[in-house]
Amino acid sequence: MKLESKVLELIRSRTDSYLKTVSAFANYNDGEIRFGVDDQGKIEPIEDMNAFSLDIENQINDSFHVRPSFSIVQNNNKTISLFVKKGFSTPYLYKGKAYKRNDTVTVEVDDIELKRLYLQGSNMTFDEIPIQDKDLSFTILKEKLVSKLKIEFFNEDILKSLNLLKNDSYNNAASLVSDNNGFSGLDIAIFGNTIDILKERCTLSGTSLIAQFDKAMEMFERTYVYEQIDGSSRVTKERIPRVAFREMISNAIVHRTYDVRINTKVSMFEDRIEISSPGGLMYGMSKENFLAGAFSILRNPIVANVFNRIGIIEAFATGIKRANNAYRDYSAEPSIDVDDFGVHVILPTIDFRKAMSSKDRSYLDLLNPNIKYTRAELETLLKLSKDSLIRVLNRFLADGLLKKEGNGRATKYFLE
Repeated sequence: MKLESKVLELIRSRTDSYLKTVSAFANYNDGEIRFGVDDQGKIEPIEDMNAFSLDIENQINDSFHVRPSFSIVQNNNKTISLFVKKGFSTPYLYKGKAYKRNDTVTVEVDDIELKRLYLQGSNMTFDEIPIQDKDLSFTILKEKLVSKLKIEFFNEDILKSLNLLKNDSYNNAASLVSDNNGFSGLDIAIFGNTIDILKERCTLSGTSLIAQFDKAMEMFERTYVYEQIDGSSRVTKERIPRVAFREMISNAIVHRTYDVRINTKVSMFEDRIEISSPGGLMYGMSKENFLAGAFSILRNPIVANVFNRIGIIEAFATGIKRANNAYRDYSAEPSIDVDDFGVHVILPTIDFRKAMSSKDRSYLDLLNPNIKYTRAELETLLKLSKDSLIRVLNRFLADGLLKKEGNGRATKYFLE
């Protein structure tokens, strides 16, 4: 006999409290309530199965204004299974309250969850909700549209075509992409070698989501992207693939919940970036489908469309795939997890030693980690000309594989 879980509740004898679990399953996910079994799986047979089943049916019909979809099955072992389907007309209220399952316990939802259930039942998204504010400005959005789409005029018709303005009222999406956005934003911190060394911090709120994205990219570029000289050319190197960060930070901005006053956290370390954004999976999407990028259920579709139109998001449901593909030539890979509270992403820095050519690796293998070498000593040890050695040293220094100290002829090189 299975024990209780998020989708199974065991009840030895019927009390009205099971109706809370009916509400929970109807609001959030399919589930089973099995009568005649205690919470340890011991069977307590039901004698009059027909009367018991009829009582359940009548009680559900009498207790819910909006009737959940359910079925009753009489089992051979004299237990009764009540199967409840997740419904579309949320919230399903029992005595004026909505419930959800928290592991094996049924609990009342808070005010924020209740509002989300009402939106879901109305087939509305958060960013569609009309707002009273009529004094919004869109300077940043206008600049992006002019640059990307080459529009000549920015007026109300443009806002209407982007679904930011409807029936002369702005919505939450309009506020989010406006210059005077009133919702939570990004909290970005750049750390040194340890979490105790805070090199830079930037809290972005009160400004357009577009500006928040641009600032996050600017801080990323300064921290993880650099140029190295390879012969007569300058080569751009990315310690973390730019496309991976771009996809993950845009997803964190566009697809998070904005009905909670929590900033999305972006922590930039020497060896990784961590991004934590509030808002778990959308209803109807499994964790497996989310991580596989199988399809997309947009939490803020109007905002997502704006980001798509200005070229920040190229296509929906491809972000995780793009991030993973950006690491395909390296030993490291992104870590992406999701729970009831949010999405958590770790983008590791690239170990260029593992990604380097076999010839460069052979040069490093000749170096003793306990010795500091002059350039002349390295020319002899590696059997390279002065010009070739300089190119190799520049690569190793840019990739963080070597360090140097001193100046001029006194300069010495040593392994990181």
